[in-house]
Amino acid sequence: MANEFKKGWKIIFAALLGTACGASPIPFNVFSLVIGPIHEEFGWDYTQISAATLFWGIPAALLAPFYGSLCDRHGVRKVGIASLAAFILVFSSFYFTPNWIVGWYLFWLALGAVAIGSTPVIWSRAVAMWFDKHRGLALGITLLGTSATAMVVPHFVNFAIGIGGWRLAFPAATLFALFLAMPFIVAWYREPRPEERPATISAGADGMVSGISLKQAMRGRQFWLLLVSTLLISVAYGGAHVQMVEIVKLHGFTTGDAATVMSVVALGILVGRLGIGYLFDRFWAPGVAFPAMLLPALACFVLMGTGSSFAFVALGGFLIGVAAGTESDIVAFMTARYFGLRHYGKIYGSLYAPFGIGSSISPMLYGAVRDATGTYDIMLGVAIGLFGVGGALLLGLGRYPDFNRVQIEDLAPAEISQV
Repeated sequence: MANEFKKGWKIIFAALLGTACGASPIPFNVFSLVIGPIHEEFGWDYTQISAATLFWGIPAALLAPFYGSLCDRHGVRKVGIASLAAFILVFSSFYFTPNWIVGWYLFWLALGAVAIGSTPVIWSRAVAMWFDKHRGLALGITLLGTSATAMVVPHFVNFAIGIGGWRLAFPAATLFALFLAMPFIVAWYREPRPEERPATISAGADGMVSGISLKQAMRGRQFWLLLVSTLLISVAYGGAHVQMVEIVKLHGFTTGDAATVMSVVALGILVGRLGIGYLFDRFWAPGVAFPAMLLPALACFVLMGTGSSFAFVALGGFLIGVAAGTESDIVAFMTARYFGLRHYGKIYGSLYAPFGIGSSISPMLYGAVRDATGTYDIMLGVAIGLFGVGGALLLGLGRYPDFNRVQIEDLAPAEISQV
């Protein structure tokens, strides 16, 4: 363990900052705080405002395999730096959002087109290549970036809103990417050279890392089980996170209280990331992931209704955070374990696509339920079932394939797992 972390700690740290300050957690944490003010200023309903996530998430999801393939061919460093810079520029420009709903959607469409390269689709690849025996923990630490964001950004953005209104939230949030993440990524973030890779991820005299193609992956059941599971869990989770401030306020608490709950969500993400990553390295990952998905199902039950105590609502937020911590680890870890690293970017991008689509549809569904009923209870009830089914599907993944014992070019994961 010490040897892997001694060689790869700089990459983990840079990737953690890229994850924390990129287009995966920042928009979610800002969106939750500006929904209310935008509704009050422009009069748009919650469904209309939340529909913006479709224009962000769906283009990003569809482009994720393309960005992943760019990394497979040209390396993660160039793609990551360029995408993070694009994210800073585009998200800052949201300050100029007009009182025109189409304009609001166009801003999010631009973000979805340029910023997917500043998400774990990119940052996790280099980390996965530096680690093998402790890959689950390394990825968990990397993805703690989303937890750090949820702990810090809502309070900072709430402070910025108090000074300059909701428009200031967007450029304020990008300061973290510009002054914190970018310097370390430029200085430290890179893939390992062949001699620096763990021996277990290389195959053959060509020095290439082991793994199968996207086409081969799609021939096996593991790919489709992961895809459907990811879609269901993201639909359950995305709206609960984005609408968390409004959920907390429906229980009778202030926006400041809601920002505190968002920090508790971040604590849940932290526990999920480290705990699940640690367990993934020691036990069969699907067997760990299924019970972990039952915790956010309990959270949805806790968050239903109104007038609950603050401690009860905070518990619900914590368990929702565990869902976020677990789900991202599931996709990154199982992509590497079941499909290898040779085409990791393209395969992970393809499996990230349903996460992006589900996460973008989910806030609109939650918002529509709120507009129609005045609460989120119906959607929270649906989410309970989605978490349960999504977690249960993972139990069908089977044993990990051993890429070093077979000629992987000729086999799909389902075939490899039987060797």
